[in-house]
Amino acid sequence: MTSNSESLEKYRMHIAGEWAEPASGDYLESFNPFTAKPWALIPRGNAEDADRAVEAAHGAAFNGEGAAMTATQRGHMIRKLADILVEEAERLAEIEVRDNGKLIAEMGGQTRYLPQWYYYYAGLADKIEGSVIPIDKPGHFNYTKWEPLGVVACIVPWNSPLLLLAWKLAPLLAAGNTAVIKPSEFTSASTLEFMKCVEKAGFPAGVINVVTGFGAEVGGPLVDHPKVAKVAFTGSDTTGRAIYQQAAKGLKKASMELGGKSPNIVFADAHIENAVKGAISGIFAATGQTCIAGSRLLVQESIHDEFVDKLVALGGQARMGNPMSLDTQVGPVTNVPQFEKILKYIDVARQEGAEAVLGGAKAQRPECGNGWFVEPTIFTGVRNDMRIAQEEVFGPVLSVIPFKDDEEAVAIGNDIVFGLAAGVWTQNIGRALTMADKLQAGTVWVNTYRAVSYMSPFGGYKQSGLGRESGQEMIKEYLQMKSVWIETSNAEAPNPFVMR
Repeated sequence: MTSNSESLEKYRMHIAGEWAEPASGDYLESFNPFTAKPWALIPRGNAEDADRAVEAAHGAAFNGEGAAMTATQRGHMIRKLADILVEEAERLAEIEVRDNGKLIAEMGGQTRYLPQWYYYYAGLADKIEGSVIPIDKPGHFNYTKWEPLGVVACIVPWNSPLLLLAWKLAPLLAAGNTAVIKPSEFTSASTLEFMKCVEKAGFPAGVINVVTGFGAEVGGPLVDHPKVAKVAFTGSDTTGRAIYQQAAKGLKKASMELGGKSPNIVFADAHIENAVKGAISGIFAATGQTCIAGSRLLVQESIHDEFVDKLVALGGQARMGNPMSLDTQVGPVTNVPQFEKILKYIDVARQEGAEAVLGGAKAQRPECGNGWFVEPTIFTGVRNDMRIAQEEVFGPVLSVIPFKDDEEAVAIGNDIVFGLAAGVWTQNIGRALTMADKLQAGTVWVNTYRAVSYMSPFGGYKQSGLGRESGQEMIKEYLQMKSVWIETSNAEAPNPFVMR
């Protein structure tokens, strides 16, 4: 910690309904990416803290006040939380901007929208229904019911902490589970501020807990804990694979929303101006720090040069600077390791023979100050087998790849280990439907990009993850089915050594 650490805002974890100091007594500095200076102290949790939180969540799930709540009561409480989040949206957005450097326009939109996940799943809480099965065994009555899993460990990334938490927390609460949240060590403040809203809503102690710190010191013990029934993770594919392997040792359920290298495909018949804006939105919005970034721009050969010229012209106008300013369009990278990673990938791209027709370096603009800024970067001359086209950069770096026809567009689009999202720009409805069918991606956008809703399922194909988030059916990701058999006849029991 720095010498001025006493002047920084000091947070505590939230365990069993109380604000808690870390067992170690240690704290981490949380940095403002725009100023590159620390602004808050975050508890450095460990396995002891994780165990306390899981025990509290387990007690609330099976024995406490939370376990005694009816589904309707759960729905009312979740709805109350949503009402509070509406009131607190602007304050929470400012905390997120200070912590992760994304634009206030972006984060404000997210915090104003995220209550909708809680409203939506609050309405579903008491509409979880089983069924009566017309069983083929005479004298038996058989029905099914859905029951909660128990304790869910929610491991949330640094790019959109509260929104991505809502995608997990809203359905798991509606389903009757309890949660232990582990936010990123880079951006924990907004989740801890969120817990003030949870307190105000009146959730029983232990239903929602937050333990902060490093992945190895908190996340690992959470995944290993025998009383954790499921792990809900959003993050990189590398970390996701490690967590999935770790969870598998305990036969835990897992949902994984991982990385992407999404193709954003522009055909010659597209509305060019809209497609240019869609390409810019797909990669430079959120400084490219989004799993759905359209980081591979596939452009039909006949319009390639014209399109790139328009793309460079618009991208070159992007205003960089203070993310708290509403007119800023590109903010800083959230943390130093990611900042350095992006710059290394830019070097790799040049070494592979790609040409930077825009950007390609650390931003040196006066308005960027000492922050961790990378110039919006566009590479041409990219082949799909290059590292810059195959590996997730997670930054404002776009690879432009030409294609001849529909068949080649599909082949290039699918020639990747990821399958989170894809974009298609065309005015031909037949082509749009065919591309949507053939692209191997969990979400396909046509003539739009980065659209999400609490009503629509989201998740990936291939190494972009497991399971889905959002949408009506996704509440079942946090439920398990039980089959109940009842003997209804008074007949003498048959041979006990033979299956009924």
